Amino acid sequence: MVFGHNTNIKMGAVTFHVQTEDRGEAHGLIDTTVYYHGRVLHRRTNNYFDLLPLDQDRQQALKMRLDEQHRAVLEEIKSNTLQLAIPQPNPAPVATKPNAVVEAVGAAVAVPRKLNLELVNAKNWLAGKRATLQISVREQNGDPVHGAQVTVEVDGSAEPQTYTAETGLYGQSQIEFDMPRITGGQAALVLNAREGLGSGHLRFALRARPRVPVK
Repeated sequence: MVFGHNTNIKMGAVTFHVQTEDRGEAHGLIDTTVYYHGRVLHRRTNNYFDLLPLDQDRQQALKMRLDEQHRAVLEEIKSNTLQLAIPQPNPAPVATKPNAVVEAVGAAVAVPRKLNLELVNAKNWLAGKRATLQISVREQNGDPVHGAQVTVEVDGSAEPQTYTAETGLYGQSQIEFDMPRITGGQAALVLNAREGLGSGHLRFALRARPRVPVK
């Protein structure tokens, strides 16, 4: 079982995205990454080799350890114990005419690209009313996309909401929420991802579960 957390934390006018994920038994690592506008500002990795192989009790211990690491990083950011260097934007170049021509050519080359989205746990993402979506974002060549903004919406819900997360170093994110009440006849789960000029889209039709007849 893979655990993870995604949290946005605002400090003044700056918002950081903190993601903690279990890289699975094959790696035995808990990764916490702090992002600012898709850039990695801090990464913390701890192993859990002492819990392998996992069983039910050790999985619970792993979850507690992951929760504590995520909470500790959040507290360090809030208390300014963890010093994060905010990248400064590059000053706009003063272009002469030749440079302006080069920049125009470069802008023409920068074309949008398509990202591939996958709902990793497509068969068991819903448990009761709780939705847990494990989403993978990759380039066309299969490379993972980190720092992509992922959004999930439920079309046809009584109170439309957007749920967001950001992919980690391995192109994965996890979004959890309680399923809203469906009122539309053609309800759907809509997933979108965007990173720079890249974007991807997935849409899954939602069908009501048949009611069991009362005898």
